[in-house]
Amino acid sequence: MNTYAYIEKQDQEVFDALQGEESREASGLELIPSENYVSKAVREANGSVLTNKYAEGYPGRRYYGGQDYTDAVEQLAIDRACKLFNCKYANVQPHSGAPANVAMYFALMEPGDTVLGMDLSHGGHLTHGHPTTSINKVFNFVRYKMKDVATGEIDYDELRQVALEHKPKIILAGFSAYSRELEYQKFVDIAREVGAYAVADMAHIAGLIAGGVAKNPFDYGFDVITSTTHKTLRGPRGGLILVREDKEIAQKINKAVFPGLQGGPHMNTIAAKAVAFGEALHPSFREYGKQILKNAKAMEKVFLDANVRLLGGGTDNHLLLADVYGSLGVTGQEAEDVLDEIGITLNKNMIADETRTAMDPSGIRFGTPALTTRGMKEDEATRIAEIMISVLKDKGNQQLKEGYKAEIEALCAAFPVPESFV
Repeated sequence: MNTYAYIEKQDQEVFDALQGEESREASGLELIPSENYVSKAVREANGSVLTNKYAEGYPGRRYYGGQDYTDAVEQLAIDRACKLFNCKYANVQPHSGAPANVAMYFALMEPGDTVLGMDLSHGGHLTHGHPTTSINKVFNFVRYKMKDVATGEIDYDELRQVALEHKPKIILAGFSAYSRELEYQKFVDIAREVGAYAVADMAHIAGLIAGGVAKNPFDYGFDVITSTTHKTLRGPRGGLILVREDKEIAQKINKAVFPGLQGGPHMNTIAAKAVAFGEALHPSFREYGKQILKNAKAMEKVFLDANVRLLGGGTDNHLLLADVYGSLGVTGQEAEDVLDEIGITLNKNMIADETRTAMDPSGIRFGTPALTTRGMKEDEATRIAEIMISVLKDKGNQQLKEGYKAEIEALCAAFPVPESFV
C-alpha cells in the first residue's frame, strides 16, 4: 500500500523526500534519544481531517462554531494525560516543548523575574535560559551544575545557595542531556524554602514516568510539569503542560498558552496526542519502559568496559553521553558523521565544562527509545554499542564500515518498525 498515493500524483519532489525518509528510517538505527517511531494510528490522526478545523479556545469555550468533535478529542487527550501522570489539569495545546516552557514562564512570572535551571553544558536545555534564546531577554536565568561529573550528582548545596541569593520564582528540574535521576524532594524543599514554584521539564523522560519506570515529580509535590509528547512518550511532535492540583495555576497556564502565546491549536496533532496517550495507558507500555532501561544499561556496560568515559558515570534512564574526544580522540562531529555512514544516527553533544565548540564538541548523545520500539533487547543493544566503538576506533577503515553497514541493515530487517503497539 502506498501511504502517499495522492502526493505521488501531485508532487513528485515531496513524494521522493518522504519515500527517502521512509527508507532511511527502515534501514538504519535511530539512536538520537529525543526521537522515536510513532504507530500508524498516531500518524493517521496527525494527518486527519482535523487539520482543517480552527478551534481557538478550550473545550466548551471556543471562539468558532462547529466544535463538537474537536471538543471531544481534546477532552480525551486532557483526560488521558491526567490519568497517565496522576494530576488534575493538563493543557495539550502547546505546539512543542519550547513554547510549552515559554508559556509556563509567562504564566508563573513577570518580566525580570528569576528562574533557576540546569546549566546547558551540564545537561540542561536551551529553553532553560541559554543566552542565545529570546526568552533570556525577558527573564533572569541563574544556573546550577553537577557537583561530580563522574557520578552525575547535582550540587544541591550550591543549588540552595543560589536560590537563597537570587530568590527565583521558579526552580526548574529537567534536562536535555543528563543521564541520572534527579532527587526531586530536594528541589521541592528548596523551592518551598524560597517561595518558588517547583517545575519539572520532563520532555525526555515522560514516557519513562508514564510507564512507571522513572519517578513522577508530582509524587514529591512539584507544582507543574512541562513536556514534549514525542521522545520516550512515543507520540506526535508536540508539547504538554501538566498541573498537579492548583486550579489557579492551571487557569494562568491556559491563558498563557491561548491567547497569550498561540492562536488556534493544531487539532490534528491533539488527536494524535490522544491516540498516543491511549497507547501509553496500555499495559504493554510499562514493559516497553522497562526494556528501554535494560537496553541503555547494556550499552552502558560496553562503553565502560571499553574505557570510554560516560558523563555521570553511566545512566539511570534512556540516554548516554559519551566523551569520545577525550576517550577515543574522535570529535563529536566526526563520530556523528562516521556512524551515519554505517546507518547509525545519533547527535554530537557538548559535555560538562566543554573545551570545544558546540558544532564540533567532545561528546555524542545516544539512547534506546527507538531501537526498543523496534523490539530489540539487550543482545542487540550490546552488539550495536560494540559496533559503535569499533568503527570509532578505526574510522578510516572503509572495508570495516561497509561490513558494519551490511550488519546494521540486516539487523533492521530482522526488527522492522512496527505499525501498532497495542
